[in-house]
Amino acid sequence: MSSPIIVPIRDESIRLGQLLKLAGVVEDGAMARMVIENEEVTVDGVMEHRRGKQVRPGQVVEYAGERIEVTGPQA
Repeated sequence: MSSPIIVPIRDESIRLGQLLKLAGVVEDGAMARMVIENEEVTVDGVMEHRRGKQVRPGQVVEYAGERIEVTGPQA
C-alpha cells in the first residue's frame, strides 16, 4: 500500500462523500455515492454505506487501496 493521503479539514468533521472528492480518489459526487453505496469504503476498518457519515480528525478512510487520514486544521 502506498503512503497515506493526508487531508486536513478546517471544521470538526467532513461528510464522507466530500472527503473522497477532496482526497482526489473519486472524480465527483456521483462517483462518491456509487462507491459508498457499493460498500467499497471503510471508516476505521468498518464498511460504511452512508455518504453523509461524518468523518473527524484522527479517523482513517480506505478506498481502492488508498488510505486517507483526516487531520485537523494546520497551525
